Amino acid sequence: MSDITVPQRYSYGPDASQWAELYLPRGPLVGVAVVIHGGYWRSAYSADLGAPLARDLTAHGVAAWNLEYRRMGNGGGWPATFLDIAAGIDALALAAAEHGLNLDTVAALGHSAGGQLAVWAAGRPLLPAGAVGADPAVEVTGVVSQSGLLNLGQAQAQGLSNHAVEMFLGPNVVLGDPLAAVPLPVPVFAVHALNDDAVPASQSESYVAAAVAAGGTARLIRVPGDHFDLIDISSDAYATCRELVLGVLRAA
Repeated sequence: MSDITVPQRYSYGPDASQWAELYLPRGPLVGVAVVIHGGYWRSAYSADLGAPLARDLTAHGVAAWNLEYRRMGNGGGWPATFLDIAAGIDALALAAAEHGLNLDTVAALGHSAGGQLAVWAAGRPLLPAGAVGADPAVEVTGVVSQSGLLNLGQAQAQGLSNHAVEMFLGPNVVLGDPLAAVPLPVPVFAVHALNDDAVPASQSESYVAAAVAAGGTARLIRVPGDHFDLIDISSDAYATCRELVLGVLRAA
């Protein structure tokens, strides 16, 4: 018998991309984690990227929430993608009520663009009333960013991935930029692959430096491999990410 139950899908809106799947372990529960996939916010990439990570975390005792959202090419951008991330994480409250999950501690694991969205989500409690994503029903209490895009101003200036930041956010870059929101009230672990040719290491380096200088808790962790080794559950790079997620949950 598998250690993982069949994932249960929840819709948090009418769009075909507004859903999340909950993976539950059959054994003792360590905690809850949100998995946010990357792909430079483009619709060519989906939550299929996060499913292996969700299954792996569940095999290690974590209730994993694999989150899909609107992306460029299917209605995403500002504010739609951010509204989806907020609503999708808040929808965990319904699943928690059904399954008796404790949401006092919720880790977020985000790869690439998903790292940016995970760190943004962790800052939602700091947003002013009425802002996109303000007043969260479910709070992220620790983030593991996997080669995340954490300095969007720099990424925009460098034109990364054929000017993806400009296409995604237009004039609203600062509103979604993790660097503009330091320090966060929760720890951020910025894991970056040594041979990453999709997201420069300076994205993690500059974020961690700014967060620490502002009094936040942030740590840079360099791991072997490339951008996609971070989401290869057989790799040493991913194993480091998994242990960091478990560490966030066990520290509660």
